[in-house]
Order: sequence, then structure tokens, then C-alpha cells
Amino acid sequence: MTANEKTLATFETRLRQMLLRFQELKKENGELFQMLEANEKAMKQLQEQLAQKQSDYDSLKMAKMIEITDGNLEGAKERLSKLIRDVNKCIAILSDDQ
Repeated sequence: MTANEKTLATFETRLRQMLLRFQELKKENGELFQMLEANEKAMKQLQEQLAQKQSDYDSLKMAKMIEITDGNLEGAKERLSKLIRDVNKCIAILSDDQ
């Protein structure tokens, strides 16, 4: 085998290796794109769920506000006063500890 034939054989071997590696990378790239697409779908679904939960929370908050204004104002004032007293007690306890 001459030097040219040997060089040509080495070149062919390297070319085949490069083509095999290209095919592997192409397959891996396709798999990564599929994973990316699946993750984007999941993220979109989670964002929609989050928006729905936020809407539900806002509706519940509004319903509670309406409930307070619909005649249960005295009870709400009492609960608020009790909460304020509890907070003041906690502040007093923390002040004494320092």
C-alpha cells in the first residue's frame, strides 16, 4: 500500500466516523427538540392553571369582602379588633424579651 492509498484510507475512515457522529448528533438534536416542545406544553398548561387559580382566588377574595359588607360588619369589626389585640400582645412579648 502506497502512502497515497494509506492517506486515502485514513481519510475515508475519518469521513465515515464524521458521518456517523453527524447522524448521532442529528438524532440527539431531534430528541432535544421533542423534549423542549413537551416542556413548553407543560409550562403553558401550568401557566393556564396558575391564571385560573389566581382568578379563583380573586373571586373568593371579592366574595369575602362582599360577605363582610352584607350585614356582618359588626362581626368583622370584632374579629379585626381581636386580631389587633393579639398582634399587640405579641409585640409586647417580643419587646419584653429584648
